[in-house]
Amino acid sequence: MKIYVWKGGMAAGVAVILMLAAGRSAAAAEDVVNTGYFGDVAIKGYDTVAYFAEHKAVKGSDKFAYRWLGANWYFSSAENRELFKREPVKYAPQYGGYCADGVSAGTITTNIDPKAWRIIDGKLYLSYDPGTAAGLEKNHSKVINARKYWPEVKRTLMSADAKKDWQ
Repeated sequence: MKIYVWKGGMAAGVAVILMLAAGRSAAAAEDVVNTGYFGDVAIKGYDTVAYFAEHKAVKGSDKFAYRWLGANWYFSSAENRELFKREPVKYAPQYGGYCADGVSAGTITTNIDPKAWRIIDGKLYLSYDPGTAAGLEKNHSKVINARKYWPEVKRTLMSADAKKDWQ
């Protein structure tokens, strides 16, 4: 198992808001992307490719934006944007960018801190704070549980009641 570690930052999230997908690539049209409270920017504007290429959280720019699954994804360079465009599923965070720790408990949780992350087995997991990111790394059963609970959590996010609550 290959793991990269985040460095710095505390979470500032409270609740998550969902974006329904406008499907592309290998992702299904019913996928959801966490864009925070307002707007339509994934991962609070951080470059999802940089986690893999630079092994750190790097703020993206709307200058290098790409729209995918109903959200704008920001990148720190045109090269990273092109890598994402070719293989978005490879670089996109698991669980639509929702907190992997919350998903591992079968719940919808607070918003993520883009600086609280791990790459485990080639997949990006975001968390709401550094402690939960470390817990995900130390307790691999959380990754297994998150995979198990994600279909249920996703159904909840996409339910008519959940959509109504967020509008």
